[in-house]
Amino acid sequence: MPRSVVAPLRSRGLPATIAIAVLASALLAGCSQSGQPADAPVATEDAPAPAPAPAPAPEAAAGDTIGGDGSQIQLDTLTESDLREAALPGELACSFSTGDGPPILLAMGIVGADEPAQGVVKVSGYVERIRAPGGFDGMLDAATFTGQGKTIAIRVTGPAAAGGESPPRPATLTYQRADGASRGFDGQWQCGP
Repeated sequence: MPRSVVAPLRSRGLPATIAIAVLASALLAGCSQSGQPADAPVATEDAPAPAPAPAPAPEAAAGDTIGGDGSQIQLDTLTESDLREAALPGELACSFSTGDGPPILLAMGIVGADEPAQGVVKVSGYVERIRAPGGFDGMLDAATFTGQGKTIAIRVTGPAAAGGESPPRPATLTYQRADGASRGFDGQWQCGP
């Protein structure tokens, strides 16, 4: 590469290797015939170029935060004190837990009511309110909760493993933040008295 091209970039404090890489990228981009990536579909006289396939949207696998600003989504277990202070209205509750311990989401609703179910989650140590349409009945098999800067989707993934009045069922919780980040949690969804 000619020194006359590299010298102005080095005078700005860039090392020669970075300056050469920047220029090489610019030259390669300029050499493209159509401004399209090398693997982009090409048009012929007989047929126009097909549109490139859109990239699939990432799904939040259990345990991984995907997208957003790079910060992790952390849901903590709710304590008795958290639930007492929340004073959620309703007749019956649904909860999501990731193990045998306390839940990471608890919501209460009224049976047969159109009033939204009210709930709480603890995000990075802070208890935050959420709500879902349809009261208690709207939470039984699936629910979508919303709150400030978040959407939380619960999906039941299988039948109850035990009997009783309100057996837990395997489920997933997907937490989506307003900045586009999402994280999935595997656990159990339990609704009843």
